Amino acid sequence: MLGEKLESKPSAIILHSFKMATTVSNLSVAMSKPKVPPFQRFANVGPAVLGGRFKVRSWDTFASVSHCTSVQPFQKDPRLCARKFDRNVIKAMSESSSDKQVAGLPIDLKGKRAFIAGVADDNGYGWAIAKSLAAAGAEILVGTWVPALNIFESSLRRGKFDESRKLQDGSLMEITKVYPLDAVFDNPEEVPEDVKTNKRYAGASNWTVQEVAESVKKDFGTIDILVHSLANGPEVSKPLSETSRKGYLAAISASSYSYVSLLKHFLPIINPDGSSISLTYIASERIIPGYGGGMSSAKAALESDTRVLAFEAGRKKKIRVNTISAGPLGSRAAKAIGFIDMMIDYSFTNAPLQKELHAEEVGNTAAFLASPLASAITGAVIYVDNGLNAMGVGVDSSVFKDLDIPKGHH
Repeated sequence: MLGEKLESKPSAIILHSFKMATTVSNLSVAMSKPKVPPFQRFANVGPAVLGGRFKVRSWDTFASVSHCTSVQPFQKDPRLCARKFDRNVIKAMSESSSDKQVAGLPIDLKGKRAFIAGVADDNGYGWAIAKSLAAAGAEILVGTWVPALNIFESSLRRGKFDESRKLQDGSLMEITKVYPLDAVFDNPEEVPEDVKTNKRYAGASNWTVQEVAESVKKDFGTIDILVHSLANGPEVSKPLSETSRKGYLAAISASSYSYVSLLKHFLPIINPDGSSISLTYIASERIIPGYGGGMSSAKAALESDTRVLAFEAGRKKKIRVNTISAGPLGSRAAKAIGFIDMMIDYSFTNAPLQKELHAEEVGNTAAFLASPLASAITGAVIYVDNGLNAMGVGVDSSVFKDLDIPKGHH
């Protein structure tokens, strides 16, 4: 996926994260006499509420639209239709809201804990996912590629990320703990000597997948949400037919099997009804020239593994497993493949929705998938790419120059 961490070293795995805070729960629907003016009112809701603002109309407006047929589930007395309920209103209320404002549909992750593997800066989908989860109330833990750990933690301490940590309510996303992680190694016995002695790993410990899972268990006991937001293809710039066996297997190891390993080691500490999410890219099923080195194969494997893992984790612990196929994002990591700006332009020109794709849109999708609102969704590939995945051709081709193709107004 164009927006994850892609490093130049085969072992370069990077990790992302976020945090939000919202306070809406126990949504109920009630009928009441309006102590409010009959004209339209708006109730502001928190940043993690679907729909943003919820419009309340007077009952006569509602009844005229529904012709009173939708009233039947609420009241079976047909005389109420003629009286229009005396201008009653339907109000969506939060029982915990003292002012009884309309709450909308909340994404509430308060009391949940998330571990996001793949956060090493404040630019990319991992960071956006962490931020959205935090805004919904989740506690945030992140795993950061070992060679990037010092600069990431230093930037956090020095306030370099403060602006991008801001949530919609003005507070800052808090990251409870940052763990060193290199997800291409399952346990210490697998780490080769040249990596152990590499100065970029000096001073770090307990950074293999097994050790990180054990550390999280020791520190916090359990988690509820696991996010895999990391990838690496050391030969990503090479065509597949020119990719070496070593480069191909490195892409699979870092970008696909790393997810299998993470879920394997974290599954024992994920609470029942939890959620696991990864990031993929349309190159798994469509030809994207330039996205080589086995990365397209790795993404295809990741999507296949998502379905199998959904079955296994679902049967074992009622854990939901999904992946988000995100469109191109101009993150620092995506710059490594060299043509990200061209892909962003192509997407803008050819996607059904002609607009820029924002990282927070992927983050908000992850928050939804992690929430009880997605309790029946598992084994799915969720596309967040302005609809580009639905296109069979590029409409910017000269072949279509004489067609009257609608263009967006900007």
